[in-house]
Amino acid sequence: MNFINDSKDLLYVVISISVLLFTIFSCWALYYCARILQQMFRAVKEMHDRLGKLDELIKTLKEKIEHSASYLFLIGEGIKKMVEILRTRGEKKKKKKAE
Repeated sequence: MNFINDSKDLLYVVISISVLLFTIFSCWALYYCARILQQMFRAVKEMHDRLGKLDELIKTLKEKIEHSASYLFLIGEGIKKMVEILRTRGEKKKKKKAE
């Protein structure tokens, strides 16, 4: 029942152990490469989501600025009218005091 009879048998045992260890190492390395790729995919997906949210925020701010810019003209016209009305009232009061 002796498995190793000569040096050729010993060589085959050493080669089989080396192949087994190389296979285990290759499987371990492949597993970690897959995990690294999975983490990279998650990071890229997270960045994609964040950039999408940032893009939506910029669009929303742009829309608000555009809408408020259209109202600025109306607000400016209203302020001009109010100043004009206050000026006419002030002139009327000065005329009454002068009389």
